[in-house]
Amino acid sequence: MKKAFASLLLAGLVQGCAGYQLGPAKPAYLHEIHAIAVPMFGNTTLVPRIEALVTGTIIKQFHQDGTYRIVNADTADAVLKGEIIAVSRAPARSVRGNVLSTTEFYLNVVVKYSLVGRDGKSLSDGQASGGTSFFVGSDVNTDERQALPLAAEGAARQLVSQLTEGW
Repeated sequence: MKKAFASLLLAGLVQGCAGYQLGPAKPAYLHEIHAIAVPMFGNTTLVPRIEALVTGTIIKQFHQDGTYRIVNADTADAVLKGEIIAVSRAPARSVRGNVLSTTEFYLNVVVKYSLVGRDGKSLSDGQASGGTSFFVGSDVNTDERQALPLAAEGAARQLVSQLTEGW
């Protein structure tokens, strides 16, 4: 009786784990993609030299995730083309008693991307955004420049998540 119950319990546990898998869980439409090339992203904003920061952050995020290898365009299964389309700053908190003076801003970075296969067909298109808040010190522009890597990291995390998990 105990052996029958134990075997029934073991069968139920194994049955319950049938939907899970270890390792990368790529979207079905990207199952043949193993290596991606990431050339320098374009920049349509007025923020200078941000394309190197965003591209490097996206590559770093792909390395941390481990689902795809980052290689040069000659050996890649697909190429990730992208463009930074917006960098915006909005007031998040004002000085008490003076609503025209801001003490904290919210910084947002928006990236548009397209994953293109070897045959030139688009495999996945989308947008990713990331943001962070920062407090104003003596120079708003310097404070914003220091907050850019955090906003870029948020956009990179969202972009990589969309390509590795499908959402």
